[in-house]
Amino acid sequence: MKKIKGLIKMLIISLCLFGLCACQSESNNSNIHPDNSTTANTLGYEQIDAEKAKEIMDSGAEFILIDARTEEEFASGHIEGAILIPEYEIRDRAKNELPDKDALILVYCRSGRRSKIASEELVNLGYTNVKEFGGIIDWPYEIVK
Repeated sequence: MKKIKGLIKMLIISLCLFGLCACQSESNNSNIHPDNSTTANTLGYEQIDAEKAKEIMDSGAEFILIDARTEEEFASGHIEGAILIPEYEIRDRAKNELPDKDALILVYCRSGRRSKIASEELVNLGYTNVKEFGGIIDWPYEIVK
């Protein structure tokens, strides 16, 4: 009988510890969607898709559109209204070219890598409304050359 009570106690302790670990794991992942994409809560900027970016652009809302590629890439084709600020120049140029830190800023590059870097840098500089939408290679809409 003592052995059974001991086993029951161990089982209860194990279940409590397992439940505690599961709760901690769930709270640590509360900002991760089922598809493993992260939200603005962990990145500081919001990651959106091309369709959502186009919806914002067509909505009449005021926004700043940043192309984070090189001058050569920009010249080969860009989204209409985009301002060229290569990701490696964001830190130096943002203060002068983007004075409103609360403005809606949409950022893209070629494939999404540099736009993520630029968006993160903008957030680090204090910008509060940054939305990154990946690369122009995934942009199904018109571009200008």
